[in-house]
This record gives sequence, C-alpha cells and structure tokens, in this order.
Amino acid sequence: MIPVTSFAGKTVAVFGLGGSGLASCHALKAGGAEVIASDDSSAKLAEAAKAGFITADLRKVSWENFAALILTPGVPLTHPEPHWTVLAAQAAGIEVIGDIELFCRERRRHVPTSPFVAITGTNGKSTTTALVAHLMREAGYDVQMGGNIGTAILSLEPPRMGRVHVIEMSSYQIDLTPSLDPSVGILLNVTEDHIDRHGTLEHYADVKERLVVAVQRDGTAIVGVDDNWSAAIADHVEQAGKHIVRVSVKRPLADGVYLDKDTIVRAAGGARTELVKIDNIGSLRGLHNAQNAACSACAALALGVSGDVLQKGLRSFPGLAHRMEQIGRKGPVLFINDSKGTNADAAEKALSSFNNIFWIAGGKPKTGGIESLRALFPRIRKAYLIGEAAEDFAATLGSVPHEISKTLEEAVPHAARDAEASGLDDAVVLLSPACASFDQFPNFEKRGERFRDLVKALAGVLPVKAS
Repeated sequence: MIPVTSFAGKTVAVFGLGGSGLASCHALKAGGAEVIASDDSSAKLAEAAKAGFITADLRKVSWENFAALILTPGVPLTHPEPHWTVLAAQAAGIEVIGDIELFCRERRRHVPTSPFVAITGTNGKSTTTALVAHLMREAGYDVQMGGNIGTAILSLEPPRMGRVHVIEMSSYQIDLTPSLDPSVGILLNVTEDHIDRHGTLEHYADVKERLVVAVQRDGTAIVGVDDNWSAAIADHVEQAGKHIVRVSVKRPLADGVYLDKDTIVRAAGGARTELVKIDNIGSLRGLHNAQNAACSACAALALGVSGDVLQKGLRSFPGLAHRMEQIGRKGPVLFINDSKGTNADAAEKALSSFNNIFWIAGGKPKTGGIESLRALFPRIRKAYLIGEAAEDFAATLGSVPHEISKTLEEAVPHAARDAEASGLDDAVVLLSPACASFDQFPNFEKRGERFRDLVKALAGVLPVKAS
C-alpha cells in the first residue's frame, strides 16, 4: 500500500467504494487523513464500515470541512452531466480528484524521479501495459503494475528508485489526475469511444492528450501516429517542448520508430537503426500488436533497457489473459482465447491475425453487430454462435458456414472437431465474441476462463511454448 500523506490531518470524502475507492480509503487513513466513505450501494457502505471507516450519505452532511472529494472513475465528472457529488464539491470550493492523482502527489513529494510509465489509448493499452511491465521485469526492475488493469494504484508498493510503476489509464482516470507527470507517457491511438462521458470526440482526444503532454521535462512521450487525432497530438507535444517519439506501423517515418516487415526500426538524422524483430512471436500477432510492441520497446529503451534484454523480453512475453491468449495446441490446431474482444472493433484485430478460423462468437450483442467484419468473412472456415446474438449473427454471416451452438460447452468441442478434421496446417479455434458476456457470464474474464477450461479438457491439447 502507498500511504497518502498529502492530506494528513485533514478530512477527505471518498465516493465510490469499489476496488480503487476502498484502496483510497486505506491509503488516506494510513497517511493520517480522516476519511468519510460513501457509495450509493448499501453493500459497499457495509463493507467500508466493516473495514473501520466512517460512512455517511454525503447528501446529508456539511461539506465545509472536506479538503477534497476522491471520486471513483466510473462516476461522471462532466458528461452527460456532473454527478451530484461533483456539484456539491464545486459548490463547496473543494477539488475533485482520483486515486492516481493521490499517487502522483506522493511520488512528487518523496521520489519525483522514480520511474513511472503511464499508458493510454482507445485500444491496446492493457496489452501494452502488461508488455512494458514484462520487459522491465526482464531488465531486473521491481515492477508495480496497476491502475485500469488489475490492481488499484494505491494498493501497490510506494515509489522508490529501482522500482518502476507501470500504470494503465483510462480517459476517466486522466480526467481526475491534474498533476499527472510520468517519466514515460504512451498514447497508442484515438478512435471514437466514451462519447457519452466526454460529449465529443474532440474532448475525448483532448483528455487523452493530457497524458503525453504532461511527461516530465526530461521524460519521453511516445505517440502512435497512425490516426489523425494522435498525429495532431504528437505535434502538440513537440510544440510543448517535450521529447517525442512518433511510432507508426503503417508507414516509414523520417524521424521516429516504425515497422519494416517484421522489424521495428528507428530513423533519426538520416540514419536507420534496427531495434528488435517481432517475427513469429505468437503472443504479438497482428498489426495492432506490432504497435503495442513498438511503443513498449520505445518505453523500455527510454528507461535504459538494452537491446538484447528487449529482444529476449518480447519473445518471452506470454500475452495478456483473454486477449489473443494462446491456450494450447492439438496437433496443428491452435486455440486462442480472445474473450476480451467484446465488440466488433476488438474482434476485427483477432480475425485479421489468422487465415483459417473456426470462430466462436456471440453473447450479449453490441450496436452494429458484426456487419463491419464482413471483409474478414473469407477467413472464417466455420462459425459457432452462442448467446443472445446467435440468430442475428447467423443472418449477417449468410453463406458463411455456421451453426448455432448456443453455449461454449457445445461450441468448443464442435469447433475443435471440425478444425482437426479440416487437415489444415494453420487451423485456429478462436473465441473472439464481438459481444458482451452478460447474457451467460458475469464478465469477459469468466467467459474466457470457461473457454480455457473447456479447451484444456480436450484430449491431446498441449501448452504452447513461448517463441
């Protein structure tokens, strides 16, 4: 845990008592603050009270003595309208911040030069966060990974030299972190997302921009420039006087890092240097993962990791659970868990990475269905459709061979049987649902775990070795 000393002797309101909210309560109390914990859920209030915190309905208390409101990222700050706690804080003239802001203040107070990598982007940030953490562990660092991925930041160990914090940040978290100042900031991409929480795509991009513009003066901003929004943001970072590394996996750059076939290269001053090769790394298939690998490599290099360690680390990366996760092989048939592919855009990344796909898809449907994936249908040998979306997906697939399996328990053995019988050298049984999980599972993790268990129960399935 990271004790938060910046509010010692003061009273702080915390609203939203999920994982990060409760961790904030513990960290503030450990640092000497008095905490008033609140939530709309009576169960969460009871959990906080059991942990020894004062709980209250913040509608019924005076805000005069509060020094700050610590807000969970899931609560609207500005759109579609500010949450009532935000309005109350504004009326009382107190700041509204999040748990990562508390971390930034502690780091600035005690060890301002300790390594801190912050990562954002519409797509790919979880894989990139996990990959940067893996590379830094390979380089011998004590790595603390958290934020929007896994562990609440204040539940990690405190900043110190030789310890690197690798933190995934959503746009909601950036919005609540005015003092954000990473030593390395990564922005992967900006595409339309979370407009309900930011109002416009322009505002959403502005929030994402803050993370890389905010890098420390001697730090490094790494920006993927393959979309127009991010390319413009890279220019803004440069104009702000920060060190910028532009990254592209679609075209060569005169000054920056780019993908040349299976090699990540750096161009500067007319010279071209090969950094690492990413050929035949099963956990980093596809152009989207080439971007993740290139940005992660740039971050590791910025923190002093050698090229040899970098190459070894990329090849030993196991991948992110539920995102293009290699579960096993049965002869030539490869089983891939991409349960995190909860919409068509995410599933497109997986489908574009393979050629002979026995595709398990479906669940609670998202707007637009799978119509946007039509160009990839020739890669699908057969589809196995589950959940609420099965009938609609069947209609969209049309002449593409498919069956309505209804459940994973039926889809997995059928897909495995057909893939094995196909005689193909590169057959892939791919769970990439293009749907939410909530019709049959509590979350995509549980769906992926069930797929993993079903695959491992098949006779003859063996683990996949790292490249």
